[in-house]
Amino acid sequence: MAPTEPQPGAESSRQTGGKGISLFSRTFLLLGALLLGSVLAWFQTLRTLEEEPRAVQSAQQLASLVNLTRAALAHADPIARISLVTTLLQQENLRIAVREDADNHLSYDYDPLSRRISAELALMLGPQTVVARQVNGFDGLWIGFEIDGDRFWLLADPARVGQVGGTTWLVWLGIAAALSVLGAALFARLINQPLLRLSAATARVRSGDFSGPRLDETEATHEIRAVNVGFNRMAEQLAKAEADRTLMLAGISHDLRTPLARLRLEIELSVPDEPTRQLMAADIDQVAAIIDKFLDYARVDQVQQLQAVDLAELTATALLPYQGAPDCAVTLDVPPGLRVLADPVELRRVLDNLLQNASRYGRGPDGQLRLQISAPPSPAGTLTLQLADQGPGVPPPLLPRLTEPFFRADSARTAANGSGLGLAIADKTLQLMGGALELRNGVAGGLLARLRLPEAAAEP
Repeated sequence: MAPTEPQPGAESSRQTGGKGISLFSRTFLLLGALLLGSVLAWFQTLRTLEEEPRAVQSAQQLASLVNLTRAALAHADPIARISLVTTLLQQENLRIAVREDADNHLSYDYDPLSRRISAELALMLGPQTVVARQVNGFDGLWIGFEIDGDRFWLLADPARVGQVGGTTWLVWLGIAAALSVLGAALFARLINQPLLRLSAATARVRSGDFSGPRLDETEATHEIRAVNVGFNRMAEQLAKAEADRTLMLAGISHDLRTPLARLRLEIELSVPDEPTRQLMAADIDQVAAIIDKFLDYARVDQVQQLQAVDLAELTATALLPYQGAPDCAVTLDVPPGLRVLADPVELRRVLDNLLQNASRYGRGPDGQLRLQISAPPSPAGTLTLQLADQGPGVPPPLLPRLTEPFFRADSARTAANGSGLGLAIADKTLQLMGGALELRNGVAGGLLARLRLPEAAAEP
């Protein structure tokens, strides 16, 4: 019996070089980082360009208030100043207070904008101007000025020079970042979608489905359209080559049967020696068996409708030719009721090929075939049938090649006299039924063949 090639997942992992970041993730991260960096650069530039005009405009407004207040107080008589101060408070929310030497004040310089406003006011109103954010414990925007040697405080509403708050910036940044991430995801998906379709079509071609995968040849992007057209033409050529190969195998096998039948008849009529006649007939039977293998391999893609198959019953039927044979010791340990989803005819052919392989190459040094068939635990949704012989095994480097068509591990099993198609037929048939064939050397010697098939729904 011979082991199978590695499972599709392992093969795919080797072909892709192991685990790694997906193309979608990489494109998304790169686009996202680029857009977020652009948003942050825009934010910093906007803040820098926004502070200068805001500071100048605020300083101009405050200087105008001070100049108007100074002019009004300077030209008003002492009696009218009281009503003027009251009017400024009520209508403009401006307070006028006498500035004393003992006043304690804190400079208006807690951020770049406030320092720039203070500098602009000093340029517009004179170097004696004082701008404070607190006077004698009272917070506000205080501007100290003089009128004919008399010093005053003007308390203005700080909202007149208010800047965009941190919450507003955070809201705008959050919206811009969310739109950037969403745009990056959409762009990455748009770029990645044709590659996903190509990958799926390639996987179907790799599994032997040459006629199914068709890619869109009307894509707007001409590079992707060229790739799709090239892939479709390749799939068409592979399908034609596969059809020609199948037709050639079937034709050759069919045409050989007629001369073989004539040879068999001539041997029976013209060879008088019985032992010689039996040897020649055995050679003809062997050629006929090889032709049958060719025909089986030519129609291996013709798996019929899958149905629930009792695994124990089908295995027992396949073992009938070996049960009771003097040179065979077969142990069957498959619980009844295990049902797999398969084509019963093709699954029986798979079992026959594996049993023939074990009978030829899995015998011990004494020529006895000791075969153990069991159903070990399987992952959810699948069932496993295991065939283990006690033969010489196969060198590990040759294990992946045992399911290749026409390959025979002669260095390990020198009695090879078949066509080298049995395991290839079994492997491809199981794949078409949604299963897999796994071949490996046993721990105590010999070979293990594991058939994995989808589990069918239990009978009510």
